[in-house]
Parts: sequence; structure tokens; C-alpha cells
Amino acid sequence: MSNMIATLKGWTRRTPQRAGNDRTTKASSTLFLSYPVKERIVFAKRLSMLLRSGMPILSSIRMLHEEASSSSAKQIIGSIVDDLSNGMSLTNAMRRFERIFGPFTINIIRVGETSGSLGDNLEYIATELRKKYELRKKVIGSLIYPAIIVIATIGITVMLIVYIFPKILPIFLSLKSELPWSTKVLISLSGFLSQKGLALMGGIVLATIAFMFSMRSRKFHFYVDHIILRLPVFGKMSQYYNIANFCRTVSLLLKSDVRIVNAVHIAADSSKNVAYERALRAVGEGALHGQRMSTELRAYPALFPPLVVQMIGVGESTGNLSDSLMYLSEMYESEINDLTKNLTNILEPFLMVSMGLIVGFIAISIITPIYGITQNLQR
Repeated sequence: MSNMIATLKGWTRRTPQRAGNDRTTKASSTLFLSYPVKERIVFAKRLSMLLRSGMPILSSIRMLHEEASSSSAKQIIGSIVDDLSNGMSLTNAMRRFERIFGPFTINIIRVGETSGSLGDNLEYIATELRKKYELRKKVIGSLIYPAIIVIATIGITVMLIVYIFPKILPIFLSLKSELPWSTKVLISLSGFLSQKGLALMGGIVLATIAFMFSMRSRKFHFYVDHIILRLPVFGKMSQYYNIANFCRTVSLLLKSDVRIVNAVHIAADSSKNVAYERALRAVGEGALHGQRMSTELRAYPALFPPLVVQMIGVGESTGNLSDSLMYLSEMYESEINDLTKNLTNILEPFLMVSMGLIVGFIAISIITPIYGITQNLQR
């Protein structure tokens, strides 16, 4: 009797309704998972090596699951192992985590499973993710030095105005002589920061939070991306970065026998820039109706320079569109390398002059009244 009850309990656990609830629970739990790019690169590279060695895919992913270091990676790979054990394909198992892996990775894996070249396609994914990661790292790294200079300038200015200047201020106020205009400005600024500095800091924090929430609006995000593209130096960097990612993504998808319409739409889904995403979606719709990609790109001269349009047109005419896109990707990656190397040389004089003017203004505002006091004492 007890065995029958246990059997009935086990059957109840495997009812379709409960299975559907488990799938819903798994899908909702993926919102809180994170899988860094470096770990995804290692996952794709090692899985490619295991499959090329002849190991079955389920055994390979089980091995990667056992060796996963972070809890998120264990949960993600463990879910993939469970789905593969139930007869699901790797593409459908990873589609549950499309927010993490992205449409590019999932479509390349789908093509690899269909054509029997999954090991080679995983190698393409690892290479692509590594190049995108290095490119993004270079762009962010080039902005670290200017950010440090700006933060140091603001910190020194606040320290001089809030902490150093108020200790000397009573001496200036005790004098009945006329103070220089620069000292008056500094007195007003010091009083404002001393009285309302916390309120100002709170306002900056609230404005930052409001900006981050506003960026969730695609319309607001679109205008911010357009403004960034119009900036003197950072606009070029953003343009080159998005063009390089677009060209490399579409090139690899075309080499994997993905249709041009699907490749452009996948590139649009992978883009973080809303301006480029909208433009690529329009280009994909035009290609769906028989238009050439170069013709559609010509409508966005602010996003795609004439050289990009011409090279893509040549690739379409000769049937080597994938090679033309890869050439453009490598060319713009080289441009980004040069731009990031020269960015420090471009911004350093401007930042140093700005820092010198601010600190010099504060120093003159403090030294000038002291010099007047010494002159009166000598008289």
C-alpha cells in the first residue's frame, strides 16, 4: 500500500500542469541570472573543443556544468543539461536564456546544428565574442584617464572651497577694505556649497537615477544616442564601434548561410544603439522587399559613411558581400584602435588647461586679499 501511494505521488509530480509550472518558474528565474562575456567565451570555446574531439554534446555540457565556477553559470548550464536530457535541441535549450546569450549566438548554433558544423560555429561564436569584448574594453579604457582627471579636478575644487577657504574667510571678512571680485565669487560659492551642498549632491543623485530610468524609454534612448553621435570625438568613436559590430555580425551570419534579411534583423537585435537598431530594421525591411542593402543604407548618411555604402555595394555586385563586410569590420576596428590611442593625447591638454584655470582662479582669489593684508601691515 505504501509503495502504491509513493508511486501515485511520483506520478502527480510529473503531471503536465506541474511541468508547465516548472517551465514558467525557470523562465522567470532567468531574469536574475548573469553570465559575463568572458565566461561565455570560455563556454563556447571549450564546448567547441569537446565536440571536435568526438564527445557527445550532452556529455560535453555535463562536463562544463561540473567545472562551472559561478552559481549563475551552474544554473544556466544545468538547465541546458536538463533540457538536452529531455530530448530538446541545444538551440531551444539556449533560447530560454536569449536575454543572456543574444540572438546572434542562438542563430549561429541553430545553423550549426542544422548543417552538422556545430563545433566550427561555436569557434566562430567564441572569436566574435572575444573581438567584441576587446573592442568594448578598448573604448571604455580610453575613457578612464579623462574621467580620473575630471573627478580629481572636481575633488580638489570642492576641498579648497568647502574645507580650506572657510578657515581663511574670517580674516577677509574682518577687513574693511574692498575685496577683489574673484574673492567675492568664491565667498558666495563657498557659502552655497556649505549650506546646500548636501541638497545639491542629492539632486545630482536623483537626476542620475531619473536619467537611468528615462533611458528605458526607447524614444529618449534614441535622442541620447543621436546626441552622442554628434559629439566631436566620442561621436566618431561610437559610430566606428557600431559599424564594426554591424559588419562583423552580418559577415559571420552570411558565412553561416543565414539569409541577408535575417542577418540584418539579428544585427539590429544585437545593437545597443537605438539609432542604429532602427536604421538596420528599416534596411532589413527594404531587403525583404527586394531592395539592395547598399541602397537602403544610403538613406542614413549620418550613421553609415559613403565608404561603407560603396564597399557593401561592391560586395553585392561581385557576390562577396561577406568578405566586404569583414574587411569593413577590420578597417573600423583599426580606426577605433588609432582613435583610442590618440584620445588621451587629444583630451589631455584640454583637461590640464581646464584644471589649471579652475585651481588658478581659486588660488588667485585667496592670495590676492592676503597680499593686500601684507601691504597694509608694511605701511
